[in-house]
Amino acid sequence: MPERNQPALDFLLSRRSRPAKTLTTPGPSREALEVILTAGARTPDHGKLEPWRFIVLEGAAFARLAELVRTRGAALGKSEQDIAKSVKQFEDGVTCIAVVESPKDSPKVPAIEQTYSAGAACLALVNAGLASGWGANWLTGWHCYDRGFVEEGLGLAAHESIAGLIYFGTEQITPPERPRPELQEITTWISD
Repeated sequence: MPERNQPALDFLLSRRSRPAKTLTTPGPSREALEVILTAGARTPDHGKLEPWRFIVLEGAAFARLAELVRTRGAALGKSEQDIAKSVKQFEDGVTCIAVVESPKDSPKVPAIEQTYSAGAACLALVNAGLASGWGANWLTGWHCYDRGFVEEGLGLAAHESIAGLIYFGTEQITPPERPRPELQEITTWISD
């Protein structure tokens, strides 16, 4: 039998994202973020392409991006409610890592596998933040898919997109457990 890493398994069986709106200061230090980023960079990556990169948001970047969300939302005709919800992500932000999907040309690794790897990087960052004792949450929103916002606000190239905004901070409240999938309803076993 393989050697079991029970603490890691216990963590995975009980992990729970923390709502970003409940996270407060302080956020992780640069040193703490480097550990989280290192864990995120260990994400499965078919072909060793590194089809993702990270942008760390902190300080005045949140106010700048909140204002850009207002401007872009108005230009796109978004409702006041949609704009306010996206603005709040940045107004409430303490520390955030934007995971940028940055696909590479590859004859062996299809684009969809690179997208999956970027998503896996998001989850790896959330789990590393939680394992480090921080509250962590993976968010997106209409602004993540708006080319004007991602190019002007985050400097993304035309071929890049946002896989997720991973927020970190100090947990104010522990959220209640939520219902989880029934394994028998989502699992098929094939033995022959």
